[in-house]
Amino acid sequence: MQFEGTRRSGQAPNLTPLIDIVFLLLVFFMLTAHFVRDEGLPIELPEAASAVSIEEQHPLEIKISNTGLISVTDQLIAVENLSDYLRPLLAGKTEKRVVIRGDKETGLDDSVNVIDAARLAGATGVDIVTEQPQRP
Repeated sequence: MQFEGTRRSGQAPNLTPLIDIVFLLLVFFMLTAHFVRDEGLPIELPEAASAVSIEEQHPLEIKISNTGLISVTDQLIAVENLSDYLRPLLAGKTEKRVVIRGDKETGLDDSVNVIDAARLAGATGVDIVTEQPQRP
């Protein structure tokens, strides 16, 4: 007498349910993944031969677009309110340095207004972010 289970012992296991589960997990993670898009001001940095890296520090960064829009921590701020907005942010930092990341088409007037507002808010230093020139 031969049982049903002993006759099939040489066959490979059915992988279809496993493949279905893996496929469903893949679809689930693809649908629930959060795709982050950097929504900031479009800025094209000017070049400077004396540029140094500031990656080790974490200064407060102010962005100025070529149209004169100012953003701090991804918040658009009017230049009249910039000093009041920066004051509490700088108060919580040990090194009160501000970094300006301005488009190369930004006017000098906008840059001076931002530097003035940063100094009035208590910044001890203002740096301007540039890119090193590309060497052929």
